[in-house]
Amino acid sequence: MSGLKIHPFAEEHLDAAAELLQKRHRRHREAEPLLGESFDFRAEIEALWRGDGASGALAIRRGRVVGYVLGIRKDETRWGANVWVDPAGQAVEEAEDVRDLYEVAAARWFDEGRTRQYVIAPASDTALLDAWSRLSFGRQHAFGIREIPDVAWPPGARLAEEKDIDALVDLSPLLVEHQARSPVFGIGVPRERPEEIRAVILEDLANPQIGNLVAEQDERIVGAFQLSPVALSSVHAGLARPEGAVLLNWAATRPDVRGSGAGVALTNASFAWALEQGYETMVTDWRETNLLSSRFWPRRGFRRTFIRLYRSIP
Repeated sequence: MSGLKIHPFAEEHLDAAAELLQKRHRRHREAEPLLGESFDFRAEIEALWRGDGASGALAIRRGRVVGYVLGIRKDETRWGANVWVDPAGQAVEEAEDVRDLYEVAAARWFDEGRTRQYVIAPASDTALLDAWSRLSFGRQHAFGIREIPDVAWPPGARLAEEKDIDALVDLSPLLVEHQARSPVFGIGVPRERPEEIRAVILEDLANPQIGNLVAEQDERIVGAFQLSPVALSSVHAGLARPEGAVLLNWAATRPDVRGSGAGVALTNASFAWALEQGYETMVTDWRETNLLSSRFWPRRGFRRTFIRLYRSIP
C-alpha cells in the first residue's frame, strides 16, 4: 500500500506491537466476549520473540507502526520444517498490509527452508482471513467456544470407571484413524503401544480434574469424551486460552453408531459434568477438513474464535 515501509522485526518494536495487539484483541472480544480479557500483551509478543527461530516484519506508514508479523519454529519432528504465526504473532491496522509484511518475513522463512507455514488468526476478522487466503493460505483448524448450558445427565452416558479400561483402549485409535482418511489426510501423532495407552488412561481416570465420559448402547461402550482444565492445553494457549475454561480435548464414537445420538449424549454429559465442576465456559477445536467434526461442533453451539491457516510451499 502507498507509503508503507517494511522493516525486520526487532526488540525495539515490542511496545508498539503490543499496542496494536491490544487493539486487535479488543475488537476480537467485541465479537466474542467469552475470550479472555486480562493479558500482558507485551509479554505475549516478547515470549514469541524469545522463541526458537523467531523472526518477522514490521510495517510503518507516515512514521507510525501500523502492523507486524512474527513467526517462530515448533517441533520439526511433528510439524516438519515449519514456521508458526501464533495468536499473538500478528496485528495490523489495515488487513491488506499483512500481505506486504508476509512478503518480507516469508523471504527469510523460505531461505531457512521453513516451507510448512501456519497462521492463527481471529475468526471474526474476515478481512484479515481474506488477506491471508490471497497469500495461498487455507483453513485447516478451528478453535471453538461456548457458554455451558444447564442440562441434565442424559440416559446412556456416565463417568468412565477403571472397569472400562479395555473398551477405552480399544476406542483410543479411532480419532487418529478417522483423520488419516480423506479429506483430512492427517498424519496424526505417533501411535503409542497399547500398554502405554492403558497406563495413560488409568492415570487420567484417577485424576479428579479430568472428566472421562463414556456412552453405552446395548450394554456396549460405543464412544468416549475427555475434558480437562484449559490450562493443561498446549494448543489453547496465550490469547486463545479463556481464563477458567474447560477444554473438551478428545472425542470419538464408533463408526457404526454415528447418527444414533451417542455423540449428542456425550456432549450433554460433558456440559453436565463441567457444570458440576463449576465451569461456565467450554472450548474445543477441530479440523475444518474433518467433515463430521466441523459440522457437529458448530451444531452443538460452539462458535469459532480462531482459525489456523496453512500453506505448504513446494
